[in-house]
Amino acid sequence: MLMPFRKVATSDRPLQFNEQWDIKELVSNRQDITAVTPLTADLSAEYREGDVVDVHGKLTVGVDMLCSRCLKPINEHFHIDFHEQFKQGKQPEELPEDDDTFYVDGESVDLKGYAEEAFLLDLPFIPLCSDTCKGLCPKCGHELNEGDCGCDNQVIDPRLAGLKDFFK
Repeated sequence: MLMPFRKVATSDRPLQFNEQWDIKELVSNRQDITAVTPLTADLSAEYREGDVVDVHGKLTVGVDMLCSRCLKPINEHFHIDFHEQFKQGKQPEELPEDDDTFYVDGESVDLKGYAEEAFLLDLPFIPLCSDTCKGLCPKCGHELNEGDCGCDNQVIDPRLAGLKDFFK
């Protein structure tokens, strides 16, 4: 999804980019993700003052994951806001701290990598089916959301285990 700077600068209205591509390789190392739909990008590029190109829009993708506590399947649809600014040329030596502009040497920039990065940053690090998920019992594997299993899960610090019968 190449965005040519010259075409955006000479256009009298925003340039539209609508593209869809497979991102299975991006999440192939995540064992909690079982399936992913193609990433759909609906972006718009506008020329702004200061030779800056402002790209904004939405990224849409569906992801099937496993809850990290109880291993139930989760089906999530992500609608990610995308907003980046690009400027053609070399990056200056000193930049203001709040400058989020990407400087690009070529005549065009591939937006695909920036969209994939936005998707990866929006993925939950620890997917959960609900905030109150209790997970699985570490001894018997019973799902604790369905009820208590009756196992003794009291953890005793091994350094103090000799003192547990001291007051009996």
